[in-house]
Amino acid sequence: MAAACDAALYLGLDFSTQQLKVVAIDENLNVIHQNNVQFDSELPEFRTRGGVHVHADGLTVTSPVLMWVKALDLLLDKMKGAGLAFSRVRALSGSGQQHGSVFWRRGASETLQNLDPDQYLHQLLQVSFSVSQSPVWMDSSSTRQCADLQAAAGGAMRLAELTGSRAYERFTGNQISKVRQTRPEEFLNTERISLVSSFAASLFLGGYAAIDFSDGSGMNLLDIRTRDWSEICLDAAAPHLGRLLGAPVPSTAVLGPVSSYFVQRYGFSESCRVVAFTGDNPASLAGMRLQPGDVAVSLGTSDTVFLWIQQPSPALEGHVFCNPLDWQAFMALLCFKNGSLTRERIRNESAGGSWELFSLALRDTPLGNNGHMGFYFDSMEITPPAVGVHLFDPDDNKVSSLSPRVEVRALVEGQFLSRRLHAERLGYSITPGTRVLATGGASSNKDLLQVLSDVFNAPVYTLDVSNSACLGSAYRALHGPLVLLLLGVVRLQSKYCSYLTPRGPCVFSGMMSQSAASFFEVVKKAPEAQLVATPHPSAQQVYGQMLQRCARLEERVLQDARP
Repeated sequence: MAAACDAALYLGLDFSTQQLKVVAIDENLNVIHQNNVQFDSELPEFRTRGGVHVHADGLTVTSPVLMWVKALDLLLDKMKGAGLAFSRVRALSGSGQQHGSVFWRRGASETLQNLDPDQYLHQLLQVSFSVSQSPVWMDSSSTRQCADLQAAAGGAMRLAELTGSRAYERFTGNQISKVRQTRPEEFLNTERISLVSSFAASLFLGGYAAIDFSDGSGMNLLDIRTRDWSEICLDAAAPHLGRLLGAPVPSTAVLGPVSSYFVQRYGFSESCRVVAFTGDNPASLAGMRLQPGDVAVSLGTSDTVFLWIQQPSPALEGHVFCNPLDWQAFMALLCFKNGSLTRERIRNESAGGSWELFSLALRDTPLGNNGHMGFYFDSMEITPPAVGVHLFDPDDNKVSSLSPRVEVRALVEGQFLSRRLHAERLGYSITPGTRVLATGGASSNKDLLQVLSDVFNAPVYTLDVSNSACLGSAYRALHGPLVLLLLGVVRLQSKYCSYLTPRGPCVFSGMMSQSAASFFEVVKKAPEAQLVATPHPSAQQVYGQMLQRCARLEERVLQDARP
């Protein structure tokens, strides 16, 4: 029993939009503790709604930096009150909402290195931020800066090829450019710029934490192939920006020991290591344990597709990031706004509001739907940028309606064909070992998943991934120090490795593919994904042809919408 009470723990934190969450796991991946702080209800003094402030222009959206700091104070107190022994924590990591930025005031580095353990962090860091309201991912106020960046890079497609994405208003580089132009005094008083993830890691490290490759890919600043900042993009955003960002590091980096503040105030071990924090989407990839060739499809209010890819082909839609588990690989992310709400509308209109009748329609109609196809964009879609319902007969003629059962299959096939089409445009390819991992509310519908399996010509598995970013961060905390043992400690002396912690050179866990292999060794005891559907023998022939037709008809819809 004593041995169990002394067993090592690993923490995963997630600084998300509406709350701060934590999961503690042991070496067998058992969840030992979970906790959270809800920003709106538990920190009402910051007056947020949904964790943010929406400004009068309706475009600017920010969050108070000190709210995140105070949330960490509150979370650690909750954990201590629940009896969690921080002395057992061997390593910790975390994630943050992607694209958000934190501007540290001049002198903040010295403050971080000399934190008084008798005071809360939010008291100690009251004046440590030059910009008190951090721009977050919901912000869409930097349209002009996006245009400037794309012009500097040679166009939207060239920027996508370089950084993995065309210019997006929420991406950090464009937000930094806007702050520099509209708040020059605050910008001049800035000593360091962090992402939400590296900001959170800095609190635990007691010094500025490096931005990791994966979360850094969501800034429109990082060259995703060299894993270094693009000088073209840096110069377009702000002069000498590289100095403010610091050198990026691999997502598997072990940044150093936890700050003495946490040792003295909470009883953390001096040997507890801080593994680089990353973005919430890369952390979710780790939490879902996606492997090379896998695709994860989250079927929710909006549908999201995660991909593990080896050779990326960035496009004007979707995003390519450096992979958080294997520095030689990439991950891609596609968002589709018209997901479950559209499926529910067709259920109500064509299946009498019954999921059973909806499923029956899928079972009673043939693969390929006898050539009938539909695009259902109830709201302006992200991928592709189109709106409206567009229906086609087997001869590619537009029609105004379909019979109820045919419409159900037209909707589902159209959605999944679009997911596959845009995934392949980003460099994804189906291989004999490909798995489709289905998550989200609609993943409980077996007939829906059968169509998903047929369209992708791959087996579909389901996985319980609640709190996937938190859990993925805990897995990464367990993984980082073990890789150091596997590969040996490599000191940061290359262009990737100029980052120093306040206590000397940072170490990181290997610039080689063994890091991914060891990660899957680490998480092999996690619950297995459950096989729920395998493709029909004729699926490859049917949907291989339909995929080409889907591409043609989608382009036709886009052309018809152009003025």
